[in-house]
Amino acid sequence: MLSVSEAVAALSGAPDTERADSRLRQRLSAVRELLADDLAWVEQELLGASGAGPEPAARAARHLISRGGKRIRPLALLLSAACFGPVSAAARELAVVAELVHSATLLHDDVVDQGDERRGAPTSRRLWGNGVSVLGGDLLLVQALQKTLEHAPELLADLVATLRRLVNGEIVQLRGRTELDLSETTYESILRDKTASLFSWTTRTGAAIAGAGEADQRRLASFGERIGIAFQLVDDALDYAGERTGKTLLADLRDGKLTLPLVLAVAQRPELAEPLRKIHAGDAAPVAEVSRAVIESGACEVVRERAERHTRAAVEALEGIELGPARTLLVAVAHELGRRAA
Repeated sequence: MLSVSEAVAALSGAPDTERADSRLRQRLSAVRELLADDLAWVEQELLGASGAGPEPAARAARHLISRGGKRIRPLALLLSAACFGPVSAAARELAVVAELVHSATLLHDDVVDQGDERRGAPTSRRLWGNGVSVLGGDLLLVQALQKTLEHAPELLADLVATLRRLVNGEIVQLRGRTELDLSETTYESILRDKTASLFSWTTRTGAAIAGAGEADQRRLASFGERIGIAFQLVDDALDYAGERTGKTLLADLRDGKLTLPLVLAVAQRPELAEPLRKIHAGDAAPVAEVSRAVIESGACEVVRERAERHTRAAVEALEGIELGPARTLLVAVAHELGRRAA
């Protein structure tokens, strides 16, 4: 099981706290001090929830959950709740819900994308088949809905609306399998629905379950959406860094997934559209050419700058929230996510 220290270190993007700079070590220490018991409880509850249900679907769910992860969404929910007082039992349950939903989407994504590896291990679909992986994700979604119904029924409708957005984003992305869409508008639609919507739900829910007013809930929702966008933009830029160059690009294109650096590079150099169509059709030959063109276009730097702007906007959204340790840590989380290098 991922320890609290490892989970928080993973969140920062640093391999471990010993290698982090002094300021980052202080931030991690503050997170542990404020939320250590809550994070440990959430981790234990995730393992229990992932194992609830008939085999082999429960095994597939447990396989993913037990691999750990950054746990950004539960942490963001807990910190959002802590901005308005002590973290309640209901807030901890909803932090579990946030990670259950995220994990369910990963199990489903691996089937849609035919993924072979996740978090350094074979995907559930490789070990037990596509059907079992889908059903494992369904089990996690049912657990998430049941927990919300039991502990915060007034928030169930908002969760369902968020699930609809997640599905819509996945469907629009799936269209790319048959039709190469180089539109920045389409990209942004997928980004906001598939990634940012769950971040926004997470931080809004943390505020709501803590009794925050509508204005503060909107502030936290805006914060969550902005860090979700920044998180994905940084991921897009990282697709073209180091050894990930080319390999990730090819996988994304075959799945009809376009990262923003690619979209911007094509807008700058329309002639790239033709080799892209070849890659999309399964021809790997132009991958190195397109990857090099994207890097040389400077699009990755533009995307990083956009991520920084969204991070600043996220921080500005918190200005109306009373200053305290939780708000300070939310700001630190936003900056660390936006600056991560892996």
